[in-house]
Amino acid sequence: MKPTASKASAAEDRPVGDGTSVHLGPLAELVGYSLRRAQLAVFQDFIVKMKDFALRPAQFSVLAIIQANPGLKQSQVSEALGINRANFVALLDELEHRNLARRAPSPDDRRSNALYLTPQGEAFLAEALQHLQTKHERRLEEVLGETGKRQLLDLLQKLASLG
Repeated sequence: MKPTASKASAAEDRPVGDGTSVHLGPLAELVGYSLRRAQLAVFQDFIVKMKDFALRPAQFSVLAIIQANPGLKQSQVSEALGINRANFVALLDELEHRNLARRAPSPDDRRSNALYLTPQGEAFLAEALQHLQTKHERRLEEVLGETGKRQLLDLLQKLASLG
C-alpha cells in the first residue's frame, strides 16, 4: 500500500520552490541519493562560507593535496581527487594565474610537471583552512555533533573503499 502524503515522513518529502512538497518515493531510502543531497548542501555551505576567498571545493582540495605532497605530478593529484585530467588542467591554470600554485619539471621525469604551492599559496591556504575550520566545519559539527561527525567520516571512508 502506497503511503499518502500526510503519512509520509519529512525525510520522504522534498520541498520545492512553489511551496509544495514532492514525495521522493524510493529515493528517500537510497544511500546514493542521500549522499548526493548531503554533498550539495555541504558544498553550498562551503561556497557561501569561502566566498571571500573565491575558492571552490575542488580548488581547495587541490591546494591541500599539493601542500601535503609537494612535488606530486599533475596526474597523481588529479587521480587522487578523482578529477578528470582535462578539467584538472583548467583548474590548475586558474590556481597558477592566482599565484597560488606552480608547475615545475618533475625531477625524475622531465615529461611531467611536479606541483608546488607558491609562498603566497602557502599563506593563502593557511588562512583559508583556518576560516574553513571556524566557519564551515564548525557549522557541520553543530549539526552532527562531534561524535556524529567522526562516525560520518568513518562511514564515508568505508563507502569510498567500494571504488
